[in-house]
Amino acid sequence: MGPAGGEARPGRFFGVYLLYCLNPRHRGRVYVGFTINPARRVQQHNAGRKKGGAWRTSGRGPWEMVLIVHGFPSAVAALRFEWAWQHPQASRRLAHVGPRLRGEASFAFHLRVLAHMLRTPPWARLPLTLRWLRADFRQDLCPPPPPHVPLAFGPLPPRASAPRRRVSPLVDTEKERDHDTEAFCTLCACVLQDEEGPLCCPHADCSLRAHVICLAEEFLQEEPGQLLPLEGQCPGCKNSLLWGDLIWLCRMGTEEEEEDLELEEEHWTDMLEI
Repeated sequence: MGPAGGEARPGRFFGVYLLYCLNPRHRGRVYVGFTINPARRVQQHNAGRKKGGAWRTSGRGPWEMVLIVHGFPSAVAALRFEWAWQHPQASRRLAHVGPRLRGEASFAFHLRVLAHMLRTPPWARLPLTLRWLRADFRQDLCPPPPPHVPLAFGPLPPRASAPRRRVSPLVDTEKERDHDTEAFCTLCACVLQDEEGPLCCPHADCSLRAHVICLAEEFLQEEPGQLLPLEGQCPGCKNSLLWGDLIWLCRMGTEEEEEDLELEEEHWTDMLEI
């Protein structure tokens, strides 16, 4: 199987976090936010609005980032998750989640909403990881996360830098240099174009290389009513594969746009605070 939630994945990071206020005057307050850099973001919250924090957290610190959900395929997907978590009563997908109960702590309510979100489409089919950054705050979710959503603990490992060339772990480097050699999809036998970024099985003894749509259709044979696979059996080596890991392997060679993403995070934070 591919990388698990405890490993550092190169490439872009999109996360939605939960802050908990440790200030005795405001203890128990929580805040949900989006970030591409958790360590920097919590520092901004504790430094105040003038340093990039949100006005709802400014002057009420210290704040602790106690958990984060990550693995979103894009900033837009993470921002939609953030908005629904912040406004469950306004989200049509969460109409089945009851309002906050009398006497229910804000922290407990947000965990209850999160538990249902991870079980609700479209989020239930994303390759997410639920990471508890503070083990002393951990609580079991009810309902529990889907089987394909791993639980991770502790701070995020350092992010590895992504290679600038997209190189499959299974492609011989000498063959990669030979531009006259055409590669073919294992499933449809059509030529794989360079810009398509074929999906490759991570197992060393498997030569699977396939178009994204071809492998998706193969995996979805067991779930004909779905559009996005969760996992499936490799047509080559018959090992079980998570769809999110395959997509990660395919994209790990794309160049990062860290500065643009930082600006995007600040822009959306300002917009949502208005």
